[in-house]
Amino acid sequence: MEYTDILYEVSDHVATLTLNRPDQLNAFTNAMVHEMKDAFNRVDADDDVRAVIVTGAGRGFCAGADLSSGAETFAHGGSDVQTPARVPRDGGGLVSLRIFDCLKPVIAAINGPAVGVGITMTLPMDFRLASTSARIGFVFTRRGIVPEACSSWFLPRLVGISQALEWCYTGRVFGADEALEGGLVRSIHEPDELLPAAQALAAEIVDNTAPVSVALTRRMLWGMLTADHPMEAHRVDSRGILERGRSADVREGVESFLEKRPAVFTDRVSDGLPDIFPDPVIRKFS
Repeated sequence: MEYTDILYEVSDHVATLTLNRPDQLNAFTNAMVHEMKDAFNRVDADDDVRAVIVTGAGRGFCAGADLSSGAETFAHGGSDVQTPARVPRDGGGLVSLRIFDCLKPVIAAINGPAVGVGITMTLPMDFRLASTSARIGFVFTRRGIVPEACSSWFLPRLVGISQALEWCYTGRVFGADEALEGGLVRSIHEPDELLPAAQALAAEIVDNTAPVSVALTRRMLWGMLTADHPMEAHRVDSRGILERGRSADVREGVESFLEKRPAVFTDRVSDGLPDIFPDPVIRKFS
């Protein structure tokens, strides 16, 4: 697919996805929905990619939905994809679900304004780093609509129900300091230090970990958010330890530790993950 609204670049085993409509503060479009889904498909298929950074071109991360069509912007639903009941699927939700299913760690580098879908699309990402110039808002009630991009599932789990309700009820825009205090972002950085900080976090993962173990860990921790009892986690953990314990990666991990040298892990995510999730504990949500 040829991209018009995003940029895709791979360097040092890290894919950087840049929302690329800087003159519109990277306002979210239907083309962006399809391009982001395609980009994450590329990420999962490429064993050279070990982590993902998502950021914005210019001075904004994403100013929310493109409102250039005026009052009718939301009248026909969120995308050109429909459910079997012919209800248009929310475009932000399609992107969030694809990110949720990603097999690689995903880092948001929020370099400026991130409102509406501009912030909700980051919720299924694993880490959010913010610039001091970031301005964040769950502004839906101020536009007469409701939260989208699966944020009613993600946001309370990330920051707690009371904080999620305050931000969504009021729809107010707030700064990076409040986002950090509320648990929404991991850290705050000066604008020219934001992307290097995200790259350093990605490198810590790339340089030291086994790709298959990271992919399984991502799926386990997110999936267990809906488990009813720790026994469900125990069942998954036990299967995971058994499956990975037989792998070449584990032998390499132990031997490299004993020999005091960097590990070279050879198992590939593209070869498929071991099935350690008994139904109905975890299922694919794409």
